[in-house]
Amino acid sequence: MRCGAGFSPSALSTPAPSATPPGGAGTDWLCPRCGFEPQLTAGFPAFAPELARAEAGYDPALFSTLAGLESRNFWFRARNRLIVWALGRFFPGARRFLEAGCGTGFVLSGIAAAFPALELTGSEVAAEGLGFAARRAPGARFIQMDARRIPYREEFDAAGAFDVIEHIEDDRAVLRALHGALVPGGGLLLTAPQHPFLWSEYDVRARHVRRYRAAELQAKVTEAGFEIVKMTSFVTLLLPLMFASRLAQRAPGDDYDPLAELRIAPWLNWTLEKVLDAERLLIKAGVSLPMGGSLLLVARRPRGG
Repeated sequence: MRCGAGFSPSALSTPAPSATPPGGAGTDWLCPRCGFEPQLTAGFPAFAPELARAEAGYDPALFSTLAGLESRNFWFRARNRLIVWALGRFFPGARRFLEAGCGTGFVLSGIAAAFPALELTGSEVAAEGLGFAARRAPGARFIQMDARRIPYREEFDAAGAFDVIEHIEDDRAVLRALHGALVPGGGLLLTAPQHPFLWSEYDVRARHVRRYRAAELQAKVTEAGFEIVKMTSFVTLLLPLMFASRLAQRAPGDDYDPLAELRIAPWLNWTLEKVLDAERLLIKAGVSLPMGGSLLLVARRPRGG
C-alpha cells in the first residue's frame, strides 16, 4: 500500500473484459487520491510484489499438488460446507466478499457456487496460487497482496481468512487490516488450527507460526475492534485420531510427506467426511463444540467502530 487512502473497486478504472487478465483486473487500477497504479505479477495486480515469490508463509511448490487434492479430501470439503453455512447464516445480506489468502481458490469456488450474486475478491501473497484460483472462480476479482496491508477501506460486507493467520507472525496486523476493509457492520469469518498440544512436524512443514488456543484467538479478534458473534471448535469427534497422528509425527523420517494426510483410502475419506458433516449439524443446531482440531470464529465490525 503506497498511501493511506485505500482502494475501492468502484473508484478504480478497469478495462473492458477482453483486455482483462485472469482475475478480472487490468493494468489501469488507479488510487483515486495518489494515482498509484499496481504493477502486474503473473497477470494480477500486485500490491506487495516484493513478497510475491516469498516462501515464508507457505511453500508455493505445493500449490499444484494441493489443488488436485482439495476437491476430494474430506477435511477441505467439510470445511467448505461449514464456511458456506456460516456466511449464509450470519451475513445473508452481504453483497461484496473478500477472501484474504485464497490459496488455490477452493473455498472461493464453493462460496461462488452457493452465492452466485455475491461479488467476490480473492487475494494471495504468493502469486503462484492466483492462477489456480482464477480458474476455479472465474467470476471473481483477484489481486496479489500482503494480508497485513489490505489495500481497501470500508469496501466489503464480509471477509474471510481460512487457515491463513496461523502462517503470519503479526496476525494482529492482519486482523486490523480486515477490520479496516469491512464496512461498519460487516462480518468476519475465520478458521484456524487449534490446540498447541497438537503441534507436530505437519505444522512445521506447513509453515505455521502457531496453533491457537480459543481464548487467544478471541482476544486478538476483539482487540482488533470486532465483536464476537459465534465461536466453536470443529474436527471434534476426530480429535483422538488427530492426536494419535500428530504424536506419530513428533519424530518423522527424512521421507516425511506433509500432504500424506490428504491421500487416504476412499472408504476412510468418505467415513471421516460423514463424521464432520454430523459435527456441522450440531453447530447448525446452536452447539458450540469446546475442543477440536480447528476453530471457526464469526465476528462483526461494530456499526459505530
